[in-house]
Amino acid sequence: MPDHSLPPRSIAVMANPQVGEAYQQAQEVTAALQSHGATVSCGMLNDEDLRAQVMDGGFDLLIALGGDGTMLRAGHLCAPVQVPILGINMGRFGFLTEVELDEWRAALPRLLQGEYRLEKRMMISASQWRNGQRLGDWEVLNEIVVSRGHLVHPVHLEASVDGRFLSTFVADALIAATPTGSTAYALAAGGPILPPELRNILLVAVAPHLSIDRAIVLAEGSTVNITVVTDHQAVLSPDGQPPLDLETGDQITACASEHSALFVRFQDPGYFYRNLTPHMSQNPSTGNHR
Repeated sequence: MPDHSLPPRSIAVMANPQVGEAYQQAQEVTAALQSHGATVSCGMLNDEDLRAQVMDGGFDLLIALGGDGTMLRAGHLCAPVQVPILGINMGRFGFLTEVELDEWRAALPRLLQGEYRLEKRMMISASQWRNGQRLGDWEVLNEIVVSRGHLVHPVHLEASVDGRFLSTFVADALIAATPTGSTAYALAAGGPILPPELRNILLVAVAPHLSIDRAIVLAEGSTVNITVVTDHQAVLSPDGQPPLDLETGDQITACASEHSALFVRFQDPGYFYRNLTPHMSQNPSTGNHR
C-alpha cells in the first residue's frame, strides 16, 4: 500500500501548451478537484504568473499534464521549492508520469486523502566556466550533454572526477546523467539502467573513437569536470534545451544538486521495473507499436 502523505489542499494544475487537448483536460481536472473542496489554480506551464506563485510556495502540489518533457520542466520549477508533482500522461513514453489519461478521475480521491508516497529523484547541478568566470548554471533532471556542433567531427573532452584526471574522450558527445536520465539519451547510447532512487552520476560517451567505450557510474557525491579541447564547434545542452556554444578551454562541472524532484506515486516501488519492460520491447515514438 502507498504511504500516507499530507493531503494537498492548494493545487496548481498546469498543461503543456504544445500538447493538444492538454489545457482542456487541465480544466476538467481542475473542476473535479474543486468539487472535492480543493483550492485550485489552472494554467499553462509557461504561465509566468502561475509559475511565480509556485516558486513563492503558494501550492502544496502541482499536477502536470503532458509527457516526459513536461515532467522535466515541472521538475525544474518545483524541485527548488520542494513542491511534489503528479504527472498525467498525454505523451508517448510516460516514464516519469504516474497516471494515464483515462485514470486520473479514479486517482484524485486517493490524492486528496493523502494515499500516496513521494519518490525523490536526484537532480544535477551544472555550471559553465570560461577563464575562471561562471557563465551559467542549470538544475537538470535527466542529463547534461557536451557534444559536437553542426560539423560531423568528434570533440575532444577531458574529464576529471573529484579533481583527478579520468580520461580524454574523443566522441560525438559525453553525457553526464542522473539515474532518471539513465533511461533517456544515456540508454540510447548504450548506458546501463539505474534505479531511480540512486544518487550517482552516469558518464556515457556517444560514438567514442578509440576512447573509453563503457559507461562509468560515479560514486555518490562525486563532482565531474568536463573540459572542451577542440578546434571546431562544441555545444552544451542541459536537459534537451537549445544548445549553447562552447569554446576551447570551457569547463562544465556537474554534481548532485541539493534539490530533488518529488514525484507522487500510487504504485509500490516495484513499478519501475514493471513499466520498463513494455517500453523496452516496443518504442511508442515510432508510431508502429501495438
